[in-house]
Amino acid sequence: MQIELTSDQKAFARRAVDSRRLQNEEDAVREALALWEDRERRRLEFLASLDRAEASAARGEGRPITPESMRELASEVKARGRARFIAQQASQQ
Repeated sequence: MQIELTSDQKAFARRAVDSRRLQNEEDAVREALALWEDRERRRLEFLASLDRAEASAARGEGRPITPESMRELASEVKARGRARFIAQQASQQ
């Protein structure tokens, strides 16, 4: 496969090579593709998570979002965090 980079992309890759961050321009393309693959994987994971959340909501699971439910959730999270902190402190002593 052959690709044609823009002059800005070529200069960007060349700076990475000149600074010894990468060994050659091909490494720049490989790294870009690896980052793209990672971003796509995370996007697909997010979409799957969103599908699961929508299905859960359709089944009537979850909590209604109200000011009171948010205060309750914040209290629960704080309590779990405090308990975890106390457990960590105890295990370090």
